[in-house]
Amino acid sequence: MTNSSLAVIGGTGEEGSGLALRWAASGYRVLIGSRSRERAVAAAAELRSMLPPELPARIRGDSNAEAAAAADVIVLSVPYESQAGILEQIREGCEGKTVVSVVVPLRPPRVSRVWRPPGGSAAEEAQAVLGDGACVVAAFQNISATHLKELDHAVDCDILVTGNDRAAKLTAIELAQAAGMRGIDAGPLVNSSVSEGLTAVLIGINIRNKVKGSGLRITGV
Repeated sequence: MTNSSLAVIGGTGEEGSGLALRWAASGYRVLIGSRSRERAVAAAAELRSMLPPELPARIRGDSNAEAAAAADVIVLSVPYESQAGILEQIREGCEGKTVVSVVVPLRPPRVSRVWRPPGGSAAEEAQAVLGDGACVVAAFQNISATHLKELDHAVDCDILVTGNDRAAKLTAIELAQAAGMRGIDAGPLVNSSVSEGLTAVLIGINIRNKVKGSGLRITGV
């Protein structure tokens, strides 16, 4: 699948940019999407400078709408409060494609407490906005961005992947493997409320244990 192109919408943020760098290092063509094309172009240039010199610089930046339209797979890595507006920007470009939601609904100031949005989960709300023309899966909610840009750092975390389309889930599982992690099929999209909520649980674990990168491991699989 490394001949595919990925649009990382919100690729200027810590998690989105870290995943984008890992995918580019694995051979994917990556488009960084932002509301500001200039900001996306600058972020792409910074990420290209982090790639090993022997690797082709397969990262470029564009507006959210243009990045989504040009990509084969869209990764949505934006704050929950921005999701609705950004989905409207990229809706047309998502038609017929897999959309991987990394979005986590958190309610400040108590972000270590689980909060479920009105639509059940951020991923379910994204599917409702995009309609049947796009296949939304939820993944990558439970990883820390702390070491993502350290390409030689092994991320000790499994990725829970939820969705209603098997092929779309397999796409997300392949992306997890390309980023150096293991993807686990965690069932239908309705289960995304649990995987999203686990992020708040992990934030609390980080706070109480004075660490930054707690994660999940699925045993026996």
